Amino acid sequence: MEHEARPVGQLWVEDEKGRRRMPDPVRRAAVRALLLTSVTMIQAMVAFFCSVTGSWLAFPATVAAVAGTVVATWSVLDVWITRQVWRQRNGVVSEPSSAERGTRRERHREDRAPLTEAA
Repeated sequence: MEHEARPVGQLWVEDEKGRRRMPDPVRRAAVRALLLTSVTMIQAMVAFFCSVTGSWLAFPATVAAVAGTVVATWSVLDVWITRQVWRQRNGVVSEPSSAERGTRRERHREDRAPLTEAA
């Protein structure tokens, strides 16, 4: 990474080359999915170690890990659904944009210009 000159007291320099920030609802869903997936992985490890040691907690831990897997899968799908809904509501709009309206007005003026000059 290139060393950039920075003013005294500044901790870091913002890098503008990165990806754009995710929309807030999508980011919240992604954080939820990450936390639930992490907890599920911990549950799976506990279930595995309880099974290896022959503990009586093996069966309840396995049931909890399976339930956690279902919830974590749903949370990952929720990220995808939230992202699609956000794009549909705030992304590409299916009605003419203001830029299109402006070009339409200009074409309309150009069409009318010969008529007003002839009159």
